[in-house]
Amino acid sequence: MKLILGFLCCVFVIHLNAQNIKAEADQLYVNGNFSKAIDTYKTLPNLDAVYDDIAKAYIAIGNYGEALNNYEKAIRANADDLLLQYEYAKLLARTKHYKDANQRFSNLIASDSLNPNYYYELGVVLEKQKDTTALRQFVKTFELDETHQKAIFKIAKQHLIKRNFIDAHAFIDRGLESYENNVELISLKAQTYYHQDYYTHAVVWFNKLLDLGEKSEFIHEKLSLSYAQNSNYKDAIYHRKQALKYNPNDANAIFVIGNYYQLLENFEEAEKYISLALMLKDLPLSDEYQQLGTIFNRQKKYNQAIKAFQKSLKEDPSNMMTEFYLLRTKDEYYADTGSKIKLYEQFIEKHKKSPFISYAKGRLKELKEEKFLEGE
Repeated sequence: MKLILGFLCCVFVIHLNAQNIKAEADQLYVNGNFSKAIDTYKTLPNLDAVYDDIAKAYIAIGNYGEALNNYEKAIRANADDLLLQYEYAKLLARTKHYKDANQRFSNLIASDSLNPNYYYELGVVLEKQKDTTALRQFVKTFELDETHQKAIFKIAKQHLIKRNFIDAHAFIDRGLESYENNVELISLKAQTYYHQDYYTHAVVWFNKLLDLGEKSEFIHEKLSLSYAQNSNYKDAIYHRKQALKYNPNDANAIFVIGNYYQLLENFEEAEKYISLALMLKDLPLSDEYQQLGTIFNRQKKYNQAIKAFQKSLKEDPSNMMTEFYLLRTKDEYYADTGSKIKLYEQFIEKHKKSPFISYAKGRLKELKEEKFLEGE
């Protein structure tokens, strides 16, 4: 009897000590001391019940290899635990073991065909595998749980990609019914309106993202483009400048801002931004220099306009529009009528099929009459 009591006391002490070690390791994990928690878990005499805890701690410190090893041990020790298998399958997907993850999620579906998350995770893996049947899994997820935000997003996004705008809106609205501040769905809603060319609606939904604290180059750029489509160039400039903060040397964005200022007839700002864009660009710039020249003209800076048009022609000698602008600018700038006549005669001789030939001949006639009167 004494031997039995002694044995039972020993077992009780061992069990109590194990409980204390487990509690200590759990506390270390909760407090974020993951490596120490792992070391403490490993001092337990029987690790079968804590392999999953060790795996989670390894995930927390980014050691996914050891996490996978410990999940495998946990599953061998607890073969019927579907939660363990689910966590293991998700980690396989996270570490790009897509083939194994696919098989694990398929097995889980076979074990419990009513769990929507199994279908969703399988769909994500199939997406990574470039398998077009992924959408079926997301649809199945939605059928089992019509509030599943992630599945709704995936389905709505596919409808948007295929330009099925009505279906995209329908799924987005369904998701927002249960979670009105889902920024992914709000973004998708804004993009759907944008691709439909419903820019006024797009502005409303992109601004909702800003109201929820979501700020990005993409949001500000799309807001800028949407405002510009509605001829609201002031707000278009503001948001394009906000987008520019993420990429300060974006020559295209800077050029667009200059273009918006030109449309507002703020030629000084237009000149500043377009000049900066030209400095940053390393591409053929004929059209850009042409536009800068027209901005100089609007400010009666004819000498600078001539230089800009000459640069445009240097970039593209065949740009007839620029050549005509250059001719007109010289006409405004030069005082000598004889020099103007010579310019028009050269233009007419060179560009007999130009769409500007009628204007050039008419202007040449006027100049010759002026020259005649000057002689009198």
